[in-house]
Amino acid sequence: MTRSTPSKLLAAASLALLTTSLAWADALPAGVVATVNGTPITQAQLDRAVAQSGLAANPNVVQALKQQLVARELFRQQAAKNPAYDKLPAVQQAVKETHDAAITQAWLKDNIKPAPVTDAQVKARYDAIVSSLGDKEYKARVIQVGDDVTASQVIAQLKQGGDFAKLAQQYSSAPNKARGGEMDWASFKVPVEEGKSQNLPLPLAREIAALPPGAVSAAPVEVGNQRYIVKVDAVRPTQVPAFDAVKPAIRQTLEASELERATVQVVGGLLKQAKVVQ
Repeated sequence: MTRSTPSKLLAAASLALLTTSLAWADALPAGVVATVNGTPITQAQLDRAVAQSGLAANPNVVQALKQQLVARELFRQQAAKNPAYDKLPAVQQAVKETHDAAITQAWLKDNIKPAPVTDAQVKARYDAIVSSLGDKEYKARVIQVGDDVTASQVIAQLKQGGDFAKLAQQYSSAPNKARGGEMDWASFKVPVEEGKSQNLPLPLAREIAALPPGAVSAAPVEVGNQRYIVKVDAVRPTQVPAFDAVKPAIRQTLEASELERATVQVVGGLLKQAKVVQ
């Protein structure tokens, strides 16, 4: 027997509501999208539901999510009629976790104070990135495996005419395996030096820079306990994006780094005053 989950029940209930004749009020208060037995469902609640769904906010999606909120409120009102539900351990634990998460977020907002990122910092990072680029950039694919035996098997199949992208999908443990091992364009100054490999492992960056277009690694590239087989699809002159095109992304990266720095600083201070046993 298949057990229904709360999300499935809500979806079914919202579908039922969509096909049921509802009572429509002449007007709802500002900021209210529906009422259920007098209890308002606000536009803010609906906006959060749309954002959390990850779906495009078209009228059909918005209407369906509103009906889910209506269904949830109907269920809540029925549950509230029985005080025994409040005493269930699962309910009490959920209430505690929600409360703890809310006060934690409020405290973090008040106490984690990252420094603002300036335009000068964004431009400096852009200049540093541009200065680290080489004359050429490389479009490569990689197959990442965890042992020499598998690496040898992959290389043998490639030598027999195996398709690199299909072998990547079959053997690779890298996140880009679904894309056939495809990597973004990368540029390095040659010879590639430590710390100037665009966040790639140095041996891997050197292999990419050494291979001509269309070539595949003759032997696996060893990086720690991982083995990489590389194919270079294309090489072209480095195309430097305009500052304005990448400024928002660079700012976002710097803001994330500053938030992490500020958070680590606060955590470090708290740890000095706390007794933590692990």
